[in-house]
Amino acid sequence: MASLFRAGIERAEDGRTLLLHRLHAFGLAGLMGTVLLGASGACFAVWLVRRFEPSAAGSGIPQLKAVLHRLRPMSGGRLLVVKFVGGVSAIASGLALGREGPTIQMGGAIGRLVARWLPSSSHERGVLIASGAGAGLAAAFNAPLAGMMFVLEEIQKNFAPGVFSSTFVACVVADAVSRLLFGQSAVFHTSPIAAPPVAALPLFLVLGALVGILAVLFNRGLLATLHLVDGVAPKWRLGVAAAVGGALALVAWDAPGLIGGGGAMVERALSGKGLVGALLLTLAVRFVLTLSSYGTGAPGGIFAPLLVLGSQAGLAAGVAAAGLLPALVGEPRAWAVAGMAALFAGTVRAPLTGIVLMLEMTDSYSLMLPLLAASFAAQWVTERLGEAPIYDSLLDRELRRTGETEVLEGALMLELDVLPDAPFAGRRVAELGLPAGCLIVALERRGRSVVVTGGTKLLTGDRLQVVVAPQAESAVGALRIGVGVEGGH
Repeated sequence: MASLFRAGIERAEDGRTLLLHRLHAFGLAGLMGTVLLGASGACFAVWLVRRFEPSAAGSGIPQLKAVLHRLRPMSGGRLLVVKFVGGVSAIASGLALGREGPTIQMGGAIGRLVARWLPSSSHERGVLIASGAGAGLAAAFNAPLAGMMFVLEEIQKNFAPGVFSSTFVACVVADAVSRLLFGQSAVFHTSPIAAPPVAALPLFLVLGALVGILAVLFNRGLLATLHLVDGVAPKWRLGVAAAVGGALALVAWDAPGLIGGGGAMVERALSGKGLVGALLLTLAVRFVLTLSSYGTGAPGGIFAPLLVLGSQAGLAAGVAAAGLLPALVGEPRAWAVAGMAALFAGTVRAPLTGIVLMLEMTDSYSLMLPLLAASFAAQWVTERLGEAPIYDSLLDRELRRTGETEVLEGALMLELDVLPDAPFAGRRVAELGLPAGCLIVALERRGRSVVVTGGTKLLTGDRLQVVVAPQAESAVGALRIGVGVEGGH
């Protein structure tokens, strides 16, 4: 499925480029046709989502996390169709969105379908969904390690052996299939990048700090855009999508490389060539295009747009630094890779995934130290500025907007693992302060069931089954923070 989705988008984007070239021969009529095609493609993608499967909107990763946190059910076949067709239509129309988020959600949906076909417990269903999501990322980027790390670090936030082994197998198989179809090379084709001198690592810390500020601006800008669109009456939402699609078509008329997924822009950045002013202008334009595209609610993710922004910011900093300290800076291309990893770490707050993903996508394993330095600094800045991870913010926004946890019919069953250094670790059940209507009904420790009493002390690695009554829905967030699944932001 991921390979078909990737091939469909690549063919659609190639067709868009060819059509734009031909429409230029018709002057004003061609321009009007370009705007009409962009508007209609974006409008169709949003209409599909609103009409048939609202959970297919956006990247799909927050929705997937809601499923794994037992906060909403997961759709299967209909989600796959809407996400696939809508995603191809949205990106082909020119919206500045990525295919990776949709591929992750579709992978999770396939995992859910497999769970329906096989006898499985609720925990096993969650593992299959998470494994499918990791396989989707692995196939999208030819990056099996990054797919596995994303599940463990961001989706599940759980390094339990069962989750690890299942995700590992799924990612390896998905990557093998993708490589059979698309070849063995890395996603971004670039010549080997020399590692910068070790003495340059402090400069990469500075780069990471600057990119961390960009990450905060991106997160807050994205949430502000969605809030702005929420204020538009539902009957005008398709009009918003058409307007954004038409506006991007106008941009494409003179600068076709600025729209769509942006893979070609990353390739150019990895060539190491560019003027600082032009790179910063491209960064600013793509920043606005990405926010407006995601705000439409069309199926499409922010992985690829983040890579575009990070590569432009990193290369601009590298070119500027090379002009001042040429002997110390090394290749500006290394700065582009570090910029991508740092922006991912600052925005998503999954630094290990970002680092591994950049290494696999560029085949530049010699850049490990610069990427570690830049990612650490970016995450440190976002934490100091009090910025939550973007997918957690999007999940919280989605649940607040729909009020799903407030309209539960019957009790909600949660399965939660107590993670290392979690607030609940080492505390007795009676000391947790759980409200009435929130009850730990089962505890599994090292494969054995433990009878839960008020005096039971929770340990790292314990798997809890918790029943939450509708009137105690506010305890869901506290539970997730208590077991270490979320920070106390």
